[in-house]
Amino acid sequence: MKPGGNKTLLMRHKMKKAPIGLFYGSSTCYTEMAAENIQQQFGTDQVDIFNIADIPITHCNNYQQLILGIPTWDYGELQEDWEDCWNDIDQLSLSGVTIALYGLGDQIGYPKWFLDAMGYLHNKVVIQGATIIGYWPIQGYTFDQSQALTPDQQHFVGLALDDENEFEKTDERIAQWCNELKQRFTLNN
Repeated sequence: MKPGGNKTLLMRHKMKKAPIGLFYGSSTCYTEMAAENIQQQFGTDQVDIFNIADIPITHCNNYQQLILGIPTWDYGELQEDWEDCWNDIDQLSLSGVTIALYGLGDQIGYPKWFLDAMGYLHNKVVIQGATIIGYWPIQGYTFDQSQALTPDQQHFVGLALDDENEFEKTDERIAQWCNELKQRFTLNN
C-alpha cells in the first residue's frame, strides 16, 4: 500500500459509511473473494469491506453490525493477519454489536480442524458481549471435528465454506446465508 493509503481509506469510510463493516484476513484470496461476493449480495451501499492487513482491526469500533471472515490454516491455526491483530481484538467495544462470521477451511485435508479459527474468533467476540447471528447447519459437510460448532453440535458458528473441495457450492451458500442475514441486520433503505 502507498504511504498514507490507510489514512485515505479510513477518511473515505468516515465520510460515508455503510451500515455493515466486513473485515477479513486472506492469504490465498479465497476469503477476500467471499467478502466481495457477500458485499455484492447486500449491495456496496450496505457493506464496507476491509482487509485487516491494511486497516487496523480497531476500525470495527465504527460499526454496530459486523461480518468477520477468517480462514483456518493447517492444523487449526489462525491466518497470519488475524494472528497479528489477535490481541487487538480484546480492545474492541463489542457489547451490543451484532456479528456474523464466515470461515474457510479444508474439510477433507484437515478434517479434525475444520474451521477451528472461526470457532476461536467466535469465542473471543462473544466474551466481549457481541450478539452472534448467521449460524449455519452442518448437514452436507464431511469432517471429523471442529472448534466452530454450536454447543448442540448441529450448526457452525458462522457460514462454512470449503473452496478447496466444494468451490462449486460457495456462491449458493453465500447467497442463502446473506438472505438470512438480511432479515437480521438493519440495512439502509
